[in-house]
Amino acid sequence: MMRRLALALAAVLLSGCGLHPLYGGGSGGEVSGLLRSVEVAGIPGKEGWLLRTKLIDRLGDADSGAPRYRLDVTLDDNITSYGLRADQTATQERRTLRARYQLVSLADGAVVLDASAGSDASIDVVSSEYATVAAEQTALENLSGIVADQIVARLAVYAARTTH
Repeated sequence: MMRRLALALAAVLLSGCGLHPLYGGGSGGEVSGLLRSVEVAGIPGKEGWLLRTKLIDRLGDADSGAPRYRLDVTLDDNITSYGLRADQTATQERRTLRARYQLVSLADGAVVLDASAGSDASIDVVSSEYATVAAEQTALENLSGIVADQIVARLAVYAARTTH
């Protein structure tokens, strides 16, 4: 009984706080529409291609309509060795992927959002060079997905604030 009363009280309190679903309206909603109107500019390098592909997958293809925004991204991809053995070879690496991005309005060229996103991963350095390179590549793929998710989430929050 107390549990039901607590849930009912929480529902009443939350209904008055102004919270609303970020993707209200689903794929036809204002936020989704704004996200689909973002064109992702080319990003140099292999890691840039990977991040751009993941961003397009998450945003939707802006080619289906006239884009209203352009997303410019600058990447910093770094691998640092640490955990040295007695012979000075590394036992661990840390791969860090950082992105600075700007959302540019195509109507007037104004930068409407300037932010950054990033993540890092630890990689075991093993005796097989192939296995280490494969682990570095897998880390890059995973980090690209994480960074793309961070960027899209921030764009969705921007879209929600500008459309409501």
